[in-house]
Amino acid sequence: MNRLANKVAIITGASAGIGRATARLFAAEGAKLVVGARRQAELDTLVGDIRAAGGEAVALAGDVRDEAYQAALVATAVQHFGRLDIAFNNAGILGEGGPSTAVSEAGFSEALAVNLTASFLGAKHQIAEMVKGGGGSVIFTSTFIGYSLSFPGVAAYAASKSGLIGLTQALAAEFGPGNIRVNAILPGAVDTDMYRGMNDTADKQAFIGSLHALKRVAKPEELARSVLYLASDDSSFVTGTASLVDGGVSITRA
Repeated sequence: MNRLANKVAIITGASAGIGRATARLFAAEGAKLVVGARRQAELDTLVGDIRAAGGEAVALAGDVRDEAYQAALVATAVQHFGRLDIAFNNAGILGEGGPSTAVSEAGFSEALAVNLTASFLGAKHQIAEMVKGGGGSVIFTSTFIGYSLSFPGVAAYAASKSGLIGLTQALAAEFGPGNIRVNAILPGAVDTDMYRGMNDTADKQAFIGSLHALKRVAKPEELARSVLYLASDDSSFVTGTASLVDGGVSITRA
């Protein structure tokens, strides 16, 4: 379809799961990519796959909590491809869980740093570059948890991901006049390595699937298609949204 032809995109958390699936889809749709994550080997494999399929991508490994790394991702996009049009701030962690009265300050702060502050730092540098080019699309990965429905034992995760919704709305309002669109996706359960690590038996996976109205969890590629919509001109009048892509988990637990 080439919906992202001649577009340049940054994707964080690209070494696995939703980020990796989105990188592959973006490349297939014509985007030139800068992919980021902590694990260099996984990024190199991803870039190799994209190039083998005829796409263009470069990798830069680092810690999204480091503002210098966030700035370097943008600089890499400009150095290699001349501009920046799209940023998918997807890197995140579950953080320390369990009873909130037992969660450590360090554990709570880490979730905020990775899920919320890092996304702000990324957007700060991404938007500054997009303004120079006359516009762009910034996308965050939030969650349905803490927005439409929550569960016990995930206070740090819920707080950090809910904060992304407020950040989405604030940035959309501030930079809309510059043709910068800012949106968030709110996934339900997605069949990633992280998900399988938490739900390591068939019974656990069946239970999680049963919580969704569609009675299954998502494939990463399904989330990638929602990100593609928000990145492309198909959503040219969409900004400030928190888009539920959750298989109906927010409307039923039955």
